[in-house]
Amino acid sequence: MGLQMTDLMEKALATVRSWPNEQQDEAAQILLALGRLGSGVYHASDDELRAVDEALAQIESGAYATEAEIEAAYSRFRR
Repeated sequence: MGLQMTDLMEKALATVRSWPNEQQDEAAQILLALGRLGSGVYHASDDELRAVDEALAQIESGAYATEAEIEAAYSRFRR
């Protein structure tokens, strides 16, 4: 007997079924990547924590990314 999905997961999958194939594949890749992370607690490295502290300090000082910088960052993750 298999495990049942939650109602929210069933709703999400029903929505995804109406998407174009490319978007369905991207959603599946995200879920598979999450599965590879495992279910344990994530512990950030010292470098990651320093980066978070630096980002928070920049935000507090009013230093925000420009629209062009944001677009450049997102474009690295697009196909």
